[in-house]
Amino acid sequence: MQVNRHEIYRYLGVRGEIDEASRLLVEECLAELRERVTPRHIMRDFPLSIGEDGVIDFTCFQTRSENLRKNLKGCSQIRIFAATLGEGADFLIRRYERVRISKSVVMQAASAAMIEAYCNELNQKWREEAALENRFLRPRFSPGYGDFPLEIQTMICDVLKTEKTVGITLTDALLMMPSKSVTAVIGMSDTRTDCEPEGCEICAKTNCIYRRC
Repeated sequence: MQVNRHEIYRYLGVRGEIDEASRLLVEECLAELRERVTPRHIMRDFPLSIGEDGVIDFTCFQTRSENLRKNLKGCSQIRIFAATLGEGADFLIRRYERVRISKSVVMQAASAAMIEAYCNELNQKWREEAALENRFLRPRFSPGYGDFPLEIQTMICDVLKTEKTVGITLTDALLMMPSKSVTAVIGMSDTRTDCEPEGCEICAKTNCIYRRC
């Protein structure tokens, strides 16, 4: 798993060059994470339709989101997936919260970048598989992006039975446990699109300190 160091530095709020001590601490955290995490995922495909009234029908549930509707324009199928690093990342974060808070902060950033790297690798693999069938995947879109309701988290977890399949549960506040977990949808179409905004690029929270752009 190739973890983007610059993403870790961004999560840490680093501007410009990182100092050597911090760089070594990042590498130390990544090494510990690689020994502890157990990445897992599950995905299912469903027919997709978008009504004239803006309702997005995933077959297994429905929602409304103008941002997601634009992302899925021209798609006839949807892939719903969940991925997690497992409990190992949370264990390390909690451990260092008690004995070395600075390392806990770096561990938090490193594990966040690691789950993104895992999802990116899955997405790239799926893009290559789809291309063999002349199909094209849109960027993944997670609940909470733009106006895609965070409450959809519950429906995704129910459809994928994530508690039994990959060990992901939801708190009453819709937070995933283990914390380094992701749920998302990916549109599939017969048409290539050159416009592939994702993450920070479509988020309306322009004052976020972690924003890329």
